[in-house]
Amino acid sequence: MRLIPSLVACLTVCAALVATPLAAKPPLSQVDEIDNGLMAIAIADEIRNQCDDISARMIRALATISALKSRAKALGYTEEEIEDYVTSKAEKKRMRVKATSFLASQGVDAANTAQLCAFGQVQIAKSTAIGVLLR
Repeated sequence: MRLIPSLVACLTVCAALVATPLAAKPPLSQVDEIDNGLMAIAIADEIRNQCDDISARMIRALATISALKSRAKALGYTEEEIEDYVTSKAEKKRMRVKATSFLASQGVDAANTAQLCAFGQVQIAKSTAIGVLLR
C-alpha cells in the first residue's frame, strides 16, 4: 500500500519536469564572458592596426579565440550558433558600437589615433585583457 503514494508522488514530479520547458539559451551577444572577450580582441586588433609601435601577440590572440569558442561550446552553443555570432554583419556593427562606447568610458576617442595608441600602451603595462593581446 505504501508503494502507491510513492508512485503517485514520483509520477507527479516527472509530469512537472516534462511540462516545464527547458530554459532557452540567450544569444551569445548577451553572454558577457564571451561578448566582452570578443570585444577585447576587437579593440586590440584596432590598436595594432592603428599604432605603428604596437603589434599583436597573434598566438595569444588565437588561443583566446579558441578558449572563447570552447567556453561557448561548454555553455551549450553549437558550432553553427558560434559561427553565426562571429560572422554576422549586425553583430559586427553592434560590437563596433560597444567597443567605441567602452573606449569612450575610458576617456578615449576611438577615432583619435594618438589616444588609442596611448590607451594601448597603458593596457599593455597593466596586462589587461586587451593588453595581453598586444606588445
